[in-house]
Amino acid sequence: MKVRILELDDLHIKFILKGANPAFANALRRIMIAEVPSMAIDEVVFLENTSVLYDEIIAHRLALIPLRTDLESYNLPEECQCGGTGCSLCQVRLFLDIEAVDEPITVYSGHLKSEDPKVVPVKDNIPIVKLARGQKLVLEAYARLGRGKDHAKWSPVSACAYKYKPIIKINTELCNNCGLCAEICPKNVFEMVEGKIKVVNELSCSLCRACEKVCEKEAIRILGDDTTFIFNVETVGSLPPEKVVEEASKILEKKALKFIDALSSLTKEYKEGES
Repeated sequence: MKVRILELDDLHIKFILKGANPAFANALRRIMIAEVPSMAIDEVVFLENTSVLYDEIIAHRLALIPLRTDLESYNLPEECQCGGTGCSLCQVRLFLDIEAVDEPITVYSGHLKSEDPKVVPVKDNIPIVKLARGQKLVLEAYARLGRGKDHAKWSPVSACAYKYKPIIKINTELCNNCGLCAEICPKNVFEMVEGKIKVVNELSCSLCRACEKVCEKEAIRILGDDTTFIFNVETVGSLPPEKVVEEASKILEKKALKFIDALSSLTKEYKEGES
């Protein structure tokens, strides 16, 4: 199994996974969405709220603000030595104390103050609520690690998908180089080069097969390689995209090892029962 990174930035990674199968690729995708932990606000204590929004609405908005996540410093509540009651190893407090004194103001995610400088909102310009003159909002928020399968606020990715690597075959004996495939292709996969149709951007092919349908000579055939997958992963910023893939791989490995141990134990019990 081989991996090659095609694109990488702060929020997005695109890579090719070779030598796998659809079951493995889909398991990796599902784990990235639902099981890689990230930090999110899970509980809010309101000390004063004179805004037009109910406490519950503001709490929901706070929970969906992506937070920078430090997986090395914090435990999942159910795995923490405190038993999940809340301690410095599994919980971070964030504070908000703001008042519209002279004029209306908008409260943003950047107004939240964290007791841990490593766990802060990914962006400071996410609006929370508008305060009219004289209104005030004071609260304490508690952020914890969690998984997307329990609530979407804990999912570290906003989009995670894969496709088969395209295989584009052109029968040069049938092709009359009319150029219709290049004109209709939404991904600009084809190009006329010196009067002949050429594949210039194979990996961008979305397997829509529009080129097949427009080719009257049936000279083009589009296939998908079910052993090679092109992944597109977009994160919310809580974790670097490469970290999401890495953590998903570790979780998948742990699940496989756990299954092997369980199978070995059951096999041993079964054989002992027969003897």
